[in-house]
Amino acid sequence: MKKISILLLAASALLCACGNPSGKTEDGQRLFIGEDIAVANTQYGRVRGFILDGIYQFRGIPYGESTAGENRFMPPKPPQSWDYVRPALLYGESAPQVVGYNREPESYAGFVDHWNYDLIGEDCLRLNVWTPALDEGKRPVLVWLHGGGYSSGNAIEQDGYGGENLARYGDVVCCSVNHRLNSFGFSDFAAVGGEKYRHSGNVGMLDIVAALQWIHDNIANFGGDPGNVTIIGQSGGGGKVSVIATMPAAKGLVHKGVALSGNAISAANKANAEALGAHILKEAGLRPSQIDKLQQMPWEEYYALANRAARSFRAPVPGGRAGFSPVGDGVDIPAGTFFDPADESLPNIPILYCTTLDESNPDRTQPELENITFDGVVERLSGRYGERTREIVEAYAKQFPDKRPIEIWSMLLATRTNVVRSADTKYKQGAPVYVAWFQWQPPLFDGRMRAFHCLDICFWLHNTDVMLTHTGGGSRPRALSDKMSDALLAFMRTGNPNCAALPEWPQYTPENGEVMILDDVCSVQNDPDRAARSVITQ
Repeated sequence: MKKISILLLAASALLCACGNPSGKTEDGQRLFIGEDIAVANTQYGRVRGFILDGIYQFRGIPYGESTAGENRFMPPKPPQSWDYVRPALLYGESAPQVVGYNREPESYAGFVDHWNYDLIGEDCLRLNVWTPALDEGKRPVLVWLHGGGYSSGNAIEQDGYGGENLARYGDVVCCSVNHRLNSFGFSDFAAVGGEKYRHSGNVGMLDIVAALQWIHDNIANFGGDPGNVTIIGQSGGGGKVSVIATMPAAKGLVHKGVALSGNAISAANKANAEALGAHILKEAGLRPSQIDKLQQMPWEEYYALANRAARSFRAPVPGGRAGFSPVGDGVDIPAGTFFDPADESLPNIPILYCTTLDESNPDRTQPELENITFDGVVERLSGRYGERTREIVEAYAKQFPDKRPIEIWSMLLATRTNVVRSADTKYKQGAPVYVAWFQWQPPLFDGRMRAFHCLDICFWLHNTDVMLTHTGGGSRPRALSDKMSDALLAFMRTGNPNCAALPEWPQYTPENGEVMILDDVCSVQNDPDRAARSVITQ
């Protein structure tokens, strides 16, 4: 009997290694695709993905129609249904943009980030799904919103954006979204185009809401829980998290938010946005009655026209943003300060904010700057801080005596002023707020990379061994990634990032400024740069 049991176990192991698509094996088949493999239902039709290392992947699923032609500048429309099994194997089109990243063999930036772009066009309302199983698991859902400001980027722009590893590590469903950007997502023609163009200034954000609606309606077919959706984004994506978290249309579609190295408490001034829209029409030589002609231009032509108009535009309201970004119209997005505690139409969700120590490190590829003096730092920052530059530099040097001049310079290129302001504003709404400060330093470029903008993404998403050119790979970054991923997973499940891997993480309060320091050794501190920061804002 014992011998038979051993034989059965051996046979079972062989089947797992050779023909079982349910999980990664030691040396068996890793990729599975076929007529009856990784097929999922959506409300618009069935889709076929593939299974890689035990994770089901679906790429480029349409959540909306093409935004070309008569759909340009209009709110997103649901996709047309299909009556076949639609392949979902490649990432969808990136929104119209000009990709300006240096791809020359001599490019350090290209080596470090190796940006991913393929198709670019207006059929960009596509999303991606990674899931451990097509079952009724009701797993927490994470939705990635990419960076690039509101002007560029895509859902898989860097390898570290992928959701495969976190889905496997945490038994969760991960999604990422492409949507309209720049002048296609945020040209406000309401004043010159009338009711038809009422929402044109915010269609890029309405796209994300449409993607969240698709997730709400369909993600249960992919093993996810539509009642537990967390949005996460970095840089411009962090700004998008802030905007979505205060849009009435997103209430009930999103339940937690994580904003990395990007945040916002207000949108663009409506008068400025409408004036820019009118200026675009003037630049095109069109009358208001001819505005629909802007929908018929090739996207490249409209993109060039809008950028040309933006360069010559002078905003009528001083101090307000005047480019292509979400508009505080009082309809889709609040016209005033975000997170109004008195407005019950808004989402009121827990938010976790994180920034990096060296968002704008100046010397990754300039080793000669390593030995800059404090006088040199004062000189370099005088254009930013004016006659108070020396006072500000000395305040940071006093609060952080272990930092060299180059490190103080780096900190002062992007201080924590904005994230603290956002946390203070969000705190008033009542839902929990948590704050982190990422300070881990990669051992690359002779240590000059520091805790740079974008570095923490792969730690949260359990991708440190994917983004080797950010982390170097191996056990050291992976150890911190385990802790940060554990915290993210706890936050997704409960709205609280506390987990066994980290010290107790208290909620943020404006009085104490509680912040989790993320490094090889993690710790909690109370607003560690408050005194120095106050010199900037006084």
